[in-house]
Amino acid sequence: MIRFDRLSALIARFEMRVADARPGSGNLRIFGDPGTGDPRRMTLWLRGPQPVGPPGEVALIEMEADWGGASNPLLAALPDCVVMTVEAENEALVQCLLAEARAARCGSAAVLNRLAEVLVVRLLRAEIGRGTTAPGLVAGLSDPRLSRAIVAMHEAPGRSWPNHELAMVAGMSLSRFADAFRARVGESPQHYLRRWRMTLARQDLDHGERVQAVARRYGYASSEALARAFQRQHGVNPLAVRTGTNGGGRATAARSG
Repeated sequence: MIRFDRLSALIARFEMRVADARPGSGNLRIFGDPGTGDPRRMTLWLRGPQPVGPPGEVALIEMEADWGGASNPLLAALPDCVVMTVEAENEALVQCLLAEARAARCGSAAVLNRLAEVLVVRLLRAEIGRGTTAPGLVAGLSDPRLSRAIVAMHEAPGRSWPNHELAMVAGMSLSRFADAFRARVGESPQHYLRRWRMTLARQDLDHGERVQAVARRYGYASSEALARAFQRQHGVNPLAVRTGTNGGGRATAARSG
């Protein structure tokens, strides 16, 4: 039975990396009172230059956070900057991260990475909860019915998902589901499913998995069928990605995802 968790499938598929950053260069920042050092808010910049903080606040810590780059469909659908206020629910976690960073004890890099990952997940959870009027994945995940169909595709990408089955998962009529999905997500359910499969296929091929195995995993009848879909999505042959002859590796995958 599919469990309708809006973020878990994405968290499982995209590795988050968090590292210390020089002042003024980090895209994940916690701002606070310059006198007391009390944290006030956290910002995550996903695109473009990161401006300085507002008057009356100072960056208490800066990190460089990456969660799959451009290949992560959720990050691609988020606004340039995501903000979360430090409140009772997350203050203890923020204080723990700040204390760990200041103490710089052995193993602090690993601890900071995990604490920052939890904070980013909470930040993304809050953004999905707020919703958006712009079509995209955030809007789809914010919808209580459409999100069920999207999560079903995320968690079982190799399964055949005709629209009528996705509509049943969402608890909607077929025509209503198709119209609402396109309006909220900005594309048809089948187009989104193909893009999601190709994102995962590129990850697997970039890790050296065989084209035939990847084709079976994501519901393609043959390596040739996968190759045609992959070429349309990424502009390269899947074998070139697997062997690294496209100039390759993970960095190329992130740019083209």
